[in-house]
Amino acid sequence: MASFFAALMNSLDIALLLFIIAIGLNIVFGVLHVINFAHGAIYMLGAYAGYSCMAMLGLPFWLALIVAPVPVVLLAIVIERLVLSRIYDRDVADSLLLTFALMLILNESIRMVWGTGIYVIDPPAMLQGTVTLFGNVTYPKYSMFVIVMGMLVLAGLWWMFNRTRVGHIIRAAAIDREMSQLVCINTRFVITAVFAFGAWLAAVGGVVAAPMRAIDPGMGDKIIIESFIIVVIGGLGNFTGTLLGAIILGLIHGFGSRYFPEVNLLLPFIGMALVLLFKPYGLMGSGGR
Repeated sequence: MASFFAALMNSLDIALLLFIIAIGLNIVFGVLHVINFAHGAIYMLGAYAGYSCMAMLGLPFWLALIVAPVPVVLLAIVIERLVLSRIYDRDVADSLLLTFALMLILNESIRMVWGTGIYVIDPPAMLQGTVTLFGNVTYPKYSMFVIVMGMLVLAGLWWMFNRTRVGHIIRAAAIDREMSQLVCINTRFVITAVFAFGAWLAAVGGVVAAPMRAIDPGMGDKIIIESFIIVVIGGLGNFTGTLLGAIILGLIHGFGSRYFPEVNLLLPFIGMALVLLFKPYGLMGSGGR
């Protein structure tokens, strides 16, 4: 039972961290109708920015969590205004190719600035060590923080999209952009703000992941693959589907690494293939887009 609870907590930890990152990708697709391949590079840039704030500028983790995403968001605004805004009326394949090129540019830019070395950040002092759960299961404090952080992001996003005017405006722009303009919604501003918000979520995810995972130039490639698996399983542009996909992938990683280590790397792709075979638009997708 101790092994089962440890795997369950690991699954929840992984799932909620991936949710923070993947939901930004799905929100951007839902409103802009752009599949952003560069999302993983933005996540990686957030991790490197967090490292620079903590290791080079000497900022505490909590302040770095606020400061590090700011330059990433500003860069995202520039990218959306100067590059992405030119392809909204084109075929989705154009957005795939363009954002893939942006991913390569950002990856090489990161290598030029920070090099190809591996960086490690220690968790803040209050989150170091372990806690005891379920009587005899020891679990890292920082992983507990990630779970709480993921739940706060989940609750905040649900509240924003379902209980605020901002959320209703975003949903209106996603459903019918032309009609939104007719009712005096500045859809151009909404599109830019949504892309910036998606970048902020990715950057926050990068800072949160930094003390758990080594920071290296390949971390963005792995996370974008996992994010796409999540949105394919859950359904493109679907909030609930993103959460469901993240939980499924978290369970695959948490229990697969403990009980099926030989095939753990294959399990996410097997799961995605099965979903595509039987539910081509995802478990929660409607097939509208």
